[in-house]
Amino acid sequence: MRFDEWEPIYQEICEYFSFDPAEDDRAAHILATLTTVDASEHLRDLIKGKTVTVCGNAPVLASELKKIRGVIIAADAASAVLIKNNIIPDVIATDLDGIEDYAIDINKNGTILVVHAHGDNIPRLQTWVPKFEGPVVLTTQGKPFDHVYNFGGFTDGDRAVFLAHAMEAEIINIIGFDFNDPEVTPMKKGKLIWAKKLLSSFNHE
Repeated sequence: MRFDEWEPIYQEICEYFSFDPAEDDRAAHILATLTTVDASEHLRDLIKGKTVTVCGNAPVLASELKKIRGVIIAADAASAVLIKNNIIPDVIATDLDGIEDYAIDINKNGTILVVHAHGDNIPRLQTWVPKFEGPVVLTTQGKPFDHVYNFGGFTDGDRAVFLAHAMEAEIINIIGFDFNDPEVTPMKKGKLIWAKKLLSSFNHE
Protein backbone atom coordinates (compact mmCIF):
# COMPACT_ATOMS: atom_id res chain seq x y z
CA MET A 1 0.00 0.00 0.00
CA ARG A 2 1.32 3.41 -0.95
CA PHE A 3 1.60 5.96 1.83
CA ASP A 4 -0.85 8.33 0.14
CA GLU A 5 -3.43 5.51 0.37
CA TRP A 6 -2.51 4.66 3.95
CA GLU A 7 -2.22 8.20 5.35
CA PRO A 8 -5.97 8.98 5.68
CA ILE A 9 -6.51 5.61 7.39
CA TYR A 10 -3.59 6.34 9.71
CA GLN A 11 -5.01 9.75 10.56
CA GLU A 12 -8.34 8.15 11.42
CA ILE A 13 -6.60 5.59 13.66
CA CYS A 14 -4.68 8.35 15.46
CA GLU A 15 -7.92 10.24 16.10
CA TYR A 16 -9.67 7.07 17.30
CA PHE A 17 -6.96 6.26 19.86
CA SER A 18 -5.76 9.83 20.54
CA PHE A 19 -2.29 8.92 19.29
CA ASP A 20 0.21 11.66 18.46
CA PRO A 21 1.64 11.21 14.94
CA ALA A 22 4.64 13.33 15.92
CA GLU A 23 5.61 10.73 18.52
CA ASP A 24 5.35 7.96 15.93
CA ASP A 25 7.64 9.96 13.67
CA ARG A 26 10.11 10.57 16.49
CA ALA A 27 10.20 6.85 17.27
CA ALA A 28 10.81 6.02 13.61
CA HIS A 29 13.73 8.43 13.37
CA ILE A 30 15.27 7.02 16.55
CA LEU A 31 14.84 3.50 15.13
CA ALA A 32 16.63 4.55 11.95
CA THR A 33 19.72 5.47 13.96
CA LEU A 34 19.92 2.06 15.67
CA THR A 35 20.82 -0.03 12.62
CA THR A 36 21.70 0.48 8.96
CA VAL A 37 20.68 -3.07 8.07
CA ASP A 38 18.00 -3.23 5.36
CA ALA A 39 16.87 -6.76 4.49
CA SER A 40 13.84 -5.63 2.48
CA GLU A 41 15.07 -7.19 -0.77
CA HIS A 42 15.82 -10.44 1.01
CA LEU A 43 12.31 -10.29 2.44
CA ARG A 44 10.81 -9.79 -1.01
CA ASP A 45 12.82 -12.68 -2.44
CA LEU A 46 11.57 -14.89 0.39
CA ILE A 47 7.89 -14.06 -0.09
CA LYS A 48 7.27 -13.05 -3.71
CA GLY A 49 5.11 -15.58 -5.54
CA LYS A 50 4.97 -17.90 -2.52
CA THR A 51 2.30 -19.26 -0.21
CA VAL A 52 2.56 -17.50 3.13
CA THR A 53 1.00 -18.28 6.51
CA VAL A 54 0.56 -15.32 8.84
CA CYS A 55 0.26 -16.44 12.48
CA GLY A 56 -1.62 -14.16 14.84
CA ASN A 57 -1.19 -14.28 18.59
CA ALA A 58 -4.72 -15.17 19.65
CA PRO A 59 -5.06 -18.16 22.02
CA VAL A 60 -6.50 -20.21 19.14
CA LEU A 61 -3.11 -20.29 17.42
CA ALA A 62 -1.89 -23.39 19.26
CA SER A 63 -4.83 -25.41 17.93
CA GLU A 64 -4.33 -24.24 14.34
CA LEU A 65 -0.65 -25.01 13.76
CA LYS A 66 -1.50 -27.91 11.44
CA LYS A 67 -2.81 -25.32 8.97
CA ILE A 68 0.63 -23.79 8.47
CA ARG A 69 2.09 -23.99 5.00
CA GLY A 70 4.71 -22.11 3.04
CA VAL A 71 6.64 -19.13 4.38
CA ILE A 72 5.79 -18.44 8.04
CA ILE A 73 5.28 -14.89 9.29
CA ALA A 74 4.66 -14.61 13.03
CA ALA A 75 3.01 -11.60 14.62
CA ASP A 76 5.15 -10.71 17.62
CA ALA A 77 4.49 -13.14 20.52
CA ALA A 78 3.02 -15.71 18.14
CA SER A 79 6.65 -16.56 17.49
CA ALA A 80 6.97 -17.93 21.04
CA VAL A 81 4.05 -20.30 20.46
CA LEU A 82 5.64 -21.52 17.24
CA ILE A 83 9.02 -22.08 18.83
CA LYS A 84 7.49 -24.02 21.73
CA ASN A 85 6.10 -26.32 19.06
CA ASN A 86 9.46 -26.66 17.28
CA ILE A 87 8.46 -24.34 14.42
CA ILE A 88 10.90 -21.56 13.52
CA PRO A 89 9.22 -18.59 11.80
CA ASP A 90 10.84 -17.20 8.67
CA VAL A 91 9.73 -13.67 9.58
CA ILE A 92 8.55 -11.95 12.76
CA ALA A 93 6.57 -8.71 12.54
CA THR A 94 7.05 -7.08 15.91
CA ASP A 95 6.87 -3.88 17.91
CA LEU A 96 9.04 -5.76 20.42
CA ASP A 97 6.53 -6.02 23.26
CA GLY A 98 5.98 -9.75 22.89
CA ILE A 99 9.35 -11.25 22.02
CA GLU A 100 12.02 -12.71 24.28
CA ASP A 101 15.72 -13.56 24.00
CA TYR A 102 15.01 -16.38 21.54
CA ALA A 103 14.48 -13.68 18.90
CA ILE A 104 18.17 -12.77 19.08
CA ASP A 105 19.25 -16.34 18.36
CA ILE A 106 16.83 -17.10 15.55
CA ASN A 107 17.54 -13.74 13.94
CA LYS A 108 21.24 -14.58 13.98
CA ASN A 109 20.32 -17.81 12.20
CA GLY A 110 18.30 -16.08 9.48
CA THR A 111 14.80 -15.22 10.74
CA ILE A 112 13.95 -11.76 9.42
CA LEU A 113 12.75 -9.34 12.08
CA VAL A 114 10.42 -6.63 10.79
CA VAL A 115 10.75 -4.13 13.63
CA HIS A 116 8.05 -1.51 14.03
CA ALA A 117 8.38 1.92 15.66
CA HIS A 118 5.51 3.75 17.33
CA GLY A 119 5.26 6.48 19.91
CA ASP A 120 5.35 4.35 23.05
CA ASN A 121 7.97 1.70 22.26
CA ILE A 122 11.12 3.83 22.02
CA PRO A 123 12.80 2.25 25.10
CA ARG A 124 12.20 -1.24 23.69
CA LEU A 125 13.65 -0.20 20.33
CA GLN A 126 16.77 1.14 22.03
CA THR A 127 17.15 -2.00 24.15
CA TRP A 128 16.50 -4.67 21.52
CA VAL A 129 17.54 -3.46 18.08
CA PRO A 130 21.29 -3.19 18.82
CA LYS A 131 21.22 -6.88 19.85
CA PHE A 132 20.02 -8.11 16.45
CA GLU A 133 22.87 -9.39 14.27
CA GLY A 134 20.80 -10.92 11.49
CA PRO A 135 18.41 -9.58 8.82
CA VAL A 136 16.20 -6.69 9.91
CA VAL A 137 13.60 -4.53 8.20
CA LEU A 138 12.43 -1.32 9.87
CA THR A 139 8.85 -0.03 9.69
CA THR A 140 6.77 2.93 10.79
CA GLN A 141 3.05 3.67 10.79
CA GLY A 142 3.83 7.24 9.71
CA LYS A 143 5.61 8.61 6.64
CA PRO A 144 8.38 6.26 5.44
CA PHE A 145 11.92 7.52 4.80
CA ASP A 146 15.39 6.18 4.03
CA HIS A 147 15.48 2.53 5.22
CA VAL A 148 12.29 2.81 7.29
CA TYR A 149 9.26 1.45 5.43
CA ASN A 150 5.49 1.60 5.73
CA PHE A 151 3.74 -1.38 4.17
CA GLY A 152 0.41 -0.51 5.81
CA GLY A 153 -1.38 -2.07 8.76
CA PHE A 154 -1.70 -1.18 12.41
CA THR A 155 -1.40 -4.12 14.82
CA ASP A 156 1.38 -6.71 14.54
CA GLY A 157 -1.09 -9.18 13.04
CA ASP A 158 -2.62 -7.10 10.32
CA ARG A 159 0.75 -5.45 9.55
CA ALA A 160 2.08 -8.93 8.86
CA VAL A 161 -0.70 -9.48 6.31
CA PHE A 162 -0.09 -6.09 4.69
CA LEU A 163 3.60 -7.00 4.58
CA ALA A 164 2.88 -10.26 2.77
CA HIS A 165 0.77 -8.39 0.22
CA ALA A 166 3.44 -5.73 -0.26
CA MET A 167 6.04 -8.44 -0.86
CA GLU A 168 3.73 -10.00 -3.49
CA ALA A 169 2.83 -13.29 -1.85
CA GLU A 170 0.72 -15.44 -4.13
CA ILE A 171 -1.47 -16.94 -1.38
CA ILE A 172 -1.89 -15.62 2.16
CA ASN A 173 -3.22 -18.04 4.76
CA ILE A 174 -4.03 -16.53 8.17
CA ILE A 175 -4.30 -18.44 11.44
CA GLY A 176 -4.32 -17.49 15.10
CA PHE A 177 -6.64 -14.50 14.70
CA ASP A 178 -9.65 -13.97 16.98
CA PHE A 179 -11.24 -10.58 16.43
CA ASN A 180 -13.97 -11.27 18.98
CA ASP A 181 -11.82 -12.35 21.93
CA PRO A 182 -13.73 -11.22 25.06
CA GLU A 183 -10.70 -11.58 27.33
CA VAL A 184 -8.98 -8.37 26.25
CA THR A 185 -8.58 -4.82 27.52
CA PRO A 186 -10.62 -1.98 26.01
CA MET A 187 -7.51 -0.79 24.17
CA LYS A 188 -6.88 -4.26 22.75
CA LYS A 189 -10.53 -4.55 21.77
CA GLY A 190 -10.22 -1.32 19.82
CA LYS A 191 -7.12 -2.64 18.09
CA LEU A 192 -8.92 -5.85 17.14
CA ILE A 193 -11.76 -3.81 15.66
CA TRP A 194 -9.27 -1.94 13.50
CA ALA A 195 -7.36 -5.08 12.54
CA LYS A 196 -10.58 -6.73 11.36
CA LYS A 197 -11.57 -3.60 9.44
CA LEU A 198 -8.18 -3.33 7.74
CA LEU A 199 -8.00 -7.01 6.80
CA SER A 200 -11.51 -6.96 5.33
CA SER A 201 -10.06 -5.24 2.27
CA PHE A 202 -7.96 -8.28 1.40
CA ASN A 203 -8.81 -11.62 -0.11
CA HIS A 204 -7.11 -14.32 1.93
CA GLU A 205 -7.72 -17.87 3.06
